[in-house]
Amino acid sequence: MISRLLAILVAAGLLVAVPAARQQTFDLVISGGRVMDPESGVDAVRNVGISVGRIAAISAEPLSGRSTINAAGRVVAPGFIDLHAHGQDRDGYRFQALDGVTSSFELEVGASDIDGWYAKRAPGQLINHGVSVGHIQVRMAVMKDPGTFLPTGSGAHGKASPADVKAIAAGIEAGLRRGAVSVGAGFPYTPAAARDELLEVFRVAGRHGASVHVHIRRGAAGLEEALALADEGKSALHVVHLNSAGLAQTPRMLEMIVAARASGRDVTTEAYPYTAGMTEIKSANLDEYEKPDANLLLLEWPRTGERLTRESFNRYRREGGPVIIHTNTEEMVAVAINSPLTMIASDSYWENGTGHPRTTGTFSRVLGRYARAPGSLRLMDALRKMTLMPAQRLEARVPAMRTKGRLKVGADADVVVFDAARVIDQSTYRTPSRPPIGIDDVVVNGVPVVSDGRIVEGVTPGRAVRAPVQ
Repeated sequence: MISRLLAILVAAGLLVAVPAARQQTFDLVISGGRVMDPESGVDAVRNVGISVGRIAAISAEPLSGRSTINAAGRVVAPGFIDLHAHGQDRDGYRFQALDGVTSSFELEVGASDIDGWYAKRAPGQLINHGVSVGHIQVRMAVMKDPGTFLPTGSGAHGKASPADVKAIAAGIEAGLRRGAVSVGAGFPYTPAAARDELLEVFRVAGRHGASVHVHIRRGAAGLEEALALADEGKSALHVVHLNSAGLAQTPRMLEMIVAARASGRDVTTEAYPYTAGMTEIKSANLDEYEKPDANLLLLEWPRTGERLTRESFNRYRREGGPVIIHTNTEEMVAVAINSPLTMIASDSYWENGTGHPRTTGTFSRVLGRYARAPGSLRLMDALRKMTLMPAQRLEARVPAMRTKGRLKVGADADVVVFDAARVIDQSTYRTPSRPPIGIDDVVVNGVPVVSDGRIVEGVTPGRAVRAPVQ
């Protein structure tokens, strides 16, 4: 019976044959850790052998390696996958690696020039990375908006002509043909985009089997709009940061997603564990604060910590820069994080030395403040939200994701080792760059990038992740 069980595990890619593993010297061995794999449900002390960037063995027996990470007393899990991370640069990748992220994606704002985006990050980065073709960015290019990251002029407030809509659709199509991971959109950032324009974006995505990752308009009405567009456009829908889009309506919106999925629609969502958001103060998303009765005290200028007044809002609006938006409650954040529907995604934001603590603490915060809390998440469920679920969201279009988010033989050796009893975020709105505690070792494609909680300098094993180029 035992030999038959071992044979089944070997066939499933959960173990290699023990005699073969004993005879092999692996590039790296992670020894004696609590191996947790959300796909198979494995939760046991095991040794992990890594060779040529892949997991080559998972065994209860000792393994020999050219180098070893002693993981005794700690969890060994698939590296975390972040589907929503701005600041895709070397600083951002360092921050995220320290939080256990091994694959980082910009799927909301995205890019207009897909080849150019990937070329800028060649030949290598610290962690894996990928991008969507973004309606926001393509619209900015077509409408000749003066902004760089988010529209501040015609890309936000200009009405697209039929020729413009055709050009925007062509830009989305071109990006998907060049291997964009998905399609991105942000309706509050492009308020002048008419429904026929948005529908065309969904239709193009549907033809290419791409999910549309959307910053919806606020509340249940915003979700209804996105669901209708996805249904008519025959495309998959991913609702970004449901907690900040839903606020007090978060429970109702989760119910709507449950109903949509029950009816056969391909709809997923994500959340981050903070009550405040952040965006560019010049963006159209902040237009509502131009109104005389707007509650400007909800806005915080991160460089000084001041809550804004009419005078300071107008001044910073002219200058530009990131602003913190305090609109949510801990109760609604907990509803979103604890829901079995939500993936964990950071919406990381970092600009010229200023940013949001979610950039450096999202995943450690969930592990430390939710997975350890009675009545909240089980640790395996938290890991599923960070690994398997985001991989599955992308893998139909991006075959490379089929070997990520899992800890099994043949999977990419993207691995995080953390202390489940100690892990916690340290970053705050005042000190957003502080790294977490307890994320001890991070391996990307078989190469350690974090060791004993510190970045390993001089290594760039991260690979570009993209859909097949047509």
